[in-house]
Amino acid sequence: MTTPSPSRQLNTFLARFSPEIVALATAARAKLRTRFPRAIEMVYDNYNALVIGYSPSERPSDAILSVVIYPKRVSVCFLQGKHLPDPDRVLQGTGNQVRFVRLDARAAILDTAPLKALLSEAVAFGDTPFAGPRQLVIRAISKKQRPRR
Repeated sequence: MTTPSPSRQLNTFLARFSPEIVALATAARAKLRTRFPRAIEMVYDNYNALVIGYSPSERPSDAILSVVIYPKRVSVCFLQGKHLPDPDRVLQGTGNQVRFVRLDARAAILDTAPLKALLSEAVAFGDTPFAGPRQLVIRAISKKQRPRR
C-alpha cells in the first residue's frame, strides 16, 4: 500500500475539524504561503492540535512561525516572539519564547500592518534565508489525539 501524498494527508487531518475551523486554517495557510513562497511547511498532527510550521529548511529549529489549529480556534505562533518588537502589542502569551495571535473569522488580521511587520521581523530574526523550493513535509502523526470537533 502506498503512502498518500503530503497534501492528501494534510487534507485528511483538516477534515477532522469543523468546516469553520477548516476555512480559517485554509485562509491562514493561503496567506502565509503567499508571504513565504519558498517556505517548507512542516506538519505535526499532535495530541492537542494540528500544527503547520513555516521554515526555510527541513530543520524544525529553523522554523519561524506556525499555524496551530485547535478544535475551536486557530492561532499563528511566532516561535521567537518574545524577541520581536511589538509596538502595537498584538502578540499574546507569556512563555519563554513563543508568542501568538488568535485569528479572526477570516484570518484578516494577517493583512494588517502590525502583523505584516511582525512577519518581516520574524524572518529577519531567523538565521537561515528562505531560498529553496516550497515543500510540504509530514513530520509527525500522534497515535493518540484529542477530539478535533
